[in-house]
Amino acid sequence: MRTFLLAVAFAVAIASVCVTQPENANYTLSAISSPSAGCIDDTWTSTSITNVPEARGEHTAVWTGSEMIVWGGDGNTYLNTGARYNPTTDSWTATSTTNAPDVRYSHSAVWTDSEMIVWGGSNGNPLNTGGRYNPVTDSWTSMSTTNAPQARYGHTAVWTGSEMIVWGGQGFNGLNTGGRYNPVTDTWTATTTINAPTARQWNTTVWTGSGMIVWGGADNFGHNVNTGGRYNPVTDSWTPTNIPNAPSARTFHTAVWTGSEMIVWGGADSNGSLDTGSRYNPIMNTWTATSSTNVPEDRSAHTAVWTGSEMIVWGGVGRSTDLNTGGRYNPSMDSWTATSTSNNVPSARASHTTIWTGSEMIVWGGSYFTVLDSGGRYCAQSSVTPTPTPTITATPTSTARPTPMPRRRPTPALRR
Repeated sequence: MRTFLLAVAFAVAIASVCVTQPENANYTLSAISSPSAGCIDDTWTSTSITNVPEARGEHTAVWTGSEMIVWGGDGNTYLNTGARYNPTTDSWTATSTTNAPDVRYSHSAVWTDSEMIVWGGSNGNPLNTGGRYNPVTDSWTSMSTTNAPQARYGHTAVWTGSEMIVWGGQGFNGLNTGGRYNPVTDTWTATTTINAPTARQWNTTVWTGSGMIVWGGADNFGHNVNTGGRYNPVTDSWTPTNIPNAPSARTFHTAVWTGSEMIVWGGADSNGSLDTGSRYNPIMNTWTATSSTNVPEDRSAHTAVWTGSEMIVWGGVGRSTDLNTGGRYNPSMDSWTATSTSNNVPSARASHTTIWTGSEMIVWGGSYFTVLDSGGRYCAQSSVTPTPTPTITATPTSTARPTPMPRRRPTPALRR
């Protein structure tokens, strides 16, 4: 088994917007348990391994409202397979491979309310192709490449309610370009580069309901940055994020959108992994540091989800080993609470994915010296049901300080 390399593909927080959708909109299956009717807070339940997809890391996962769809990634080979996981029945159903996009890892995926859109990534070379998957018909539709952004991997993507916006990443060099894809018309429109953040990869991106916020990552020289920008798709314009009081420069961090703030946490700088973070208010253009009391162990290449009231971070690469620990951050109280490591907690890993269902965080896949096909559901009671949110993916290596480096395939590696 070859050593797996770190690829933070994307961090997305999607706002709920009522718009005209592609046909078969409002896809639903059986409803999952509500936060108040089923799972016990701060407990883990293992996911089934019956009919489970092939073990993998550097894949993507989206939540449809009733199922988690995982797709692509790097297993024993690059993959273009996937599966739908139903937490109500604890069962897996394979996704069709007919007309599926080519094999890839370090791609992006978003959920539109009726389809999963996969785009970009690498099969050893950067890609600018993709596909739309309809779970009702279990079918794939190819995407136009006319006016598509330059081929890339390690980029980010968000769903606006009517368009997918992809930005940044690594082609044969770092990029500060992007594109807006409309699935109804199957067309691409380039994002402006005027006042855009500098070229970077392994940054994070969130959608606020009206704009996309890009922050952090590594530039073309492998230097971490603590700059960012707010993109308005209506005016096709960029506004820089404030630097005073911003978190230290980093990459392989996470970011979530709370409805009013972006929370950045963890990641790594040139000295190793971090346990610090900050809340960014785009209206005030200000940063507020997150508490360091009871904070989880420093880490990078972890995942994060927003529950409606808390950010949950889990897994990733620590100072000396991969982790199966995490923490719940409450921004109203500026406080941390550790996640349980008792019965059924998944094994330590990075390169995994996590999604939020409305009552549970589902962890799946990833690697820790070998790829994994296991996962778990973590119950966190919340009074708010958030919008479906794809999550960051990441991959561990036998070393631990994330630093972009040239490799056999175009993916940065962790260094310890």
